[in-house]
Amino acid sequence: MMKRWLTRNLVLLTLVSLAQDAASELLYPLLPILLTGVIGAAPLALGLIEGCAEAAAGFTKLLSGKSSDRIGRKPFVIAGYSLAGFGKALVVVATSWPLVFLGRVTDRIGKGMRGAPRDALISDSVEKAYLGRAFGFHRTGDNIGAVIGPAIALIGLSMLNGDVRAVAKWALIPAVISGLLTLLVKEKFVKPSKTTIKKSVRSPLPSSLKRAIALLVLIQLTNIPDVLLLLRLHDIGFSTQGVVLSYMLFSGVTVLAAFPGGYIADKLSPRIVYAVGLLAFSIAYAILGTTHNHGVALIALALYGLFPALTDGVGKAWIAGISEVEHRGHSQGVYQASMNFAVLGAGIWGGAMWSKGVIQWPLIIAAVGALMGAATLAGGHLLRARSSLK
Repeated sequence: MMKRWLTRNLVLLTLVSLAQDAASELLYPLLPILLTGVIGAAPLALGLIEGCAEAAAGFTKLLSGKSSDRIGRKPFVIAGYSLAGFGKALVVVATSWPLVFLGRVTDRIGKGMRGAPRDALISDSVEKAYLGRAFGFHRTGDNIGAVIGPAIALIGLSMLNGDVRAVAKWALIPAVISGLLTLLVKEKFVKPSKTTIKKSVRSPLPSSLKRAIALLVLIQLTNIPDVLLLLRLHDIGFSTQGVVLSYMLFSGVTVLAAFPGGYIADKLSPRIVYAVGLLAFSIAYAILGTTHNHGVALIALALYGLFPALTDGVGKAWIAGISEVEHRGHSQGVYQASMNFAVLGAGIWGGAMWSKGVIQWPLIIAAVGALMGAATLAGGHLLRARSSLK
């Protein structure tokens, strides 16, 4: 049974993502300190940069996903991972926040270029019944990289006496490795005929797919970029090393929970697994928005690690499961782009409302929104279950 879903492309793409995530997550927990501490930018700049970077990824996903349905997946995967490495290089040499902005946008354009085609390639390589565990496996690899990256950062901070900029440059090594590994991916794509392409262009996405995307995007508007959570830890007294260790804890929980989450989604329902992830998000944000106790904050961050584990891969598998074969890239592109645009909105309002107060109200507001989203998904699942019994 294992061989039916653990394909060569899935393993290879997981290794590619692991290396790229090691680079990204080495840099990511250092970013708020590099930007606000070393460069001297305001928290609003941080929220704006991350939101615009996600929006840039969103626009690119719209184009790359649909294009990959016509010309293939691999070119976008290679170009996307390579461009992300170049964006990281711009960030680590930046001496002003506009250059950080350019680097993060370039990095995220690379992510957008590869994301939907890569996930469509995974869908092409795995049977529909095993999509949850396949995307869960891929997400696990992602987050192993997210543990390795901060671990390298900690070693670097210790060796280089806390020099944030010097340590950030180490991110370029796994980024290059990731780009080289993409060359080994084998294309599973069969180029469609002109008739199929014309039909695909005219055919709208299914209404069930549009409803699912609209609901998830509405919920995503509460998802403030994680970099602001790391800034919160710094604001309540965590050291640079403490912020990095906390991020490792968060990623470690995601590693442990991502595959089981995908497996359960295959057996039960993506809706209910996603709802549990949102519930974890809500509780964690509420705690992080009110506490100044470091131990309690760490517990909340560990709980928050369940959110990406139970929503990221599960959401992609959900969309893949209700997508037609000829629209796989387009469907993933529309879904992931829409989610990125929602993060732009969350980044702007979250950064604008950010303060040094005892209570961080953007986190409380986001917690309430996520709780409402969880209740909506759980309620929808129950209604579907009741109607199927009649």
